[in-house]
Amino acid sequence: MGIALIWSIIIILIRWIFSKRRGAISYDSSDQTALYIRMLGACVIFKQLFSRDVRVRSQVGFEPERRGSHPYLGIDFRTLHSRAESAGSIPVRRIQRLFSFQRHLLSSRLLRGPPHLNPLHILDEDYCGQAKCMLEKVGSWNFNIFLFDRLTNGNSLVYLTFNLLNQYGLIELFQLDMVKVRRFLVLVQEDYHNQNPYHNAVHAADVTQAMHCYLREPKLAQSLTSCDILLGLLAAATHDLDHPGVNQPFLIKTNHYLAALYQNTSVLENHHWRSAVGLLRETEVFSHLPTEDSLSIERQLGSLILATDISRQNEYLSRFRTHLDEDDLCLGNASHRHFILQMALKCADICNPCRPWELSKQWSEKVTEEFFHQGDIEKKHKLEVSPLCDSEANTIASVQIGFMTYVVEPLFAEWARFSDTRLSQTMLGHLGLNKASWSAMEPEASGSSEEGESEPAQVTEEPSSRALSQGSQKS
Repeated sequence: MGIALIWSIIIILIRWIFSKRRGAISYDSSDQTALYIRMLGACVIFKQLFSRDVRVRSQVGFEPERRGSHPYLGIDFRTLHSRAESAGSIPVRRIQRLFSFQRHLLSSRLLRGPPHLNPLHILDEDYCGQAKCMLEKVGSWNFNIFLFDRLTNGNSLVYLTFNLLNQYGLIELFQLDMVKVRRFLVLVQEDYHNQNPYHNAVHAADVTQAMHCYLREPKLAQSLTSCDILLGLLAAATHDLDHPGVNQPFLIKTNHYLAALYQNTSVLENHHWRSAVGLLRETEVFSHLPTEDSLSIERQLGSLILATDISRQNEYLSRFRTHLDEDDLCLGNASHRHFILQMALKCADICNPCRPWELSKQWSEKVTEEFFHQGDIEKKHKLEVSPLCDSEANTIASVQIGFMTYVVEPLFAEWARFSDTRLSQTMLGHLGLNKASWSAMEPEASGSSEEGESEPAQVTEEPSSRALSQGSQKS
């Protein structure tokens, strides 16, 4: 009786929100339930109830319905990478995040008084001392996003992005409502699947921090407009929004409805972009701007996110190399600035091998764990195992060496040509050291490298066959 009453209340609340809803995009029915309940500020509790309901129904033989899903592959991406939990238990991390969110709602001066009376550093009192100290060095390439995420109770993306928007003066310049901005960032963070080992909110925060480092490079700092900076930070924060933890080929061969919706072209990137636009409209972050301006922001945001599609890596890299060879990049030109923002986001998205070893190694282990998990699912359902996803045929070292050699090194070599600074040299230095460290763990790596060097044409024309497969899942 009690459960029936709870669900009745939930249905009434959902219907009321449907009547008030504006500017959202399409989601399947189960995702709509989570999305709109989350708008009421009870996201963690209700999503936990729903996830528990999914697990219970799965245990008794009922698979969650997915539009256009593979006829014999019933997979709920919300629980794809979840670890087994005892019945009725709520993960400690979820409880901490709920308490953290409630603390901000209750104690932050953000929600007290008219906004014009509050200084822009109003959120500082909510940061614990160590996290606040870390934010003072947010421009350091050695920034430890894992530590920062722990210090902020799993809210690294919200804190870091809000701090950067504030630091650049964008909230004041664009007259953004801080409550709407904060709500938007909370929803963005919640829409990342934190059960994913790699494609989660911490990865988004890491990419946003890297983007900040690139925006501070002399060539960019002297040329980019405030709108460019705003777009760069928003694109970094949302570039993998609602990532299911599997790559595009997996969605295509399982006939997932997203693959059909976007006609098997930049499936994940299109979904990330549309999801970001949906949250921007729901929270009305840019509702005070002229319609043409807000639509322009959405289009440019999409152009940046779509550039992270690794299947188009050669296209962007060749164009970048041509510009550098001909020395015709003019950052006074809006289209050229936008192209450089695209390249900066691409670098930020795959910069993990260029971080210090203690950070890079953690990211390598996480992304490989996600690959191998996908491979295990493909084996279980008798599907062709995607490249780099077979744990029996690959190691972390072999995956990383290939990725660094054929994807990361060419991109960052060209970026160093464009921006020959201390940061660029530092990144290339870490890349070389990290590759050497992985090679030391993989005795056969040197032999395979020589084979790769003997066929450079094949690498240039078809890098997506193996090495780019990692990037396609990272994008």
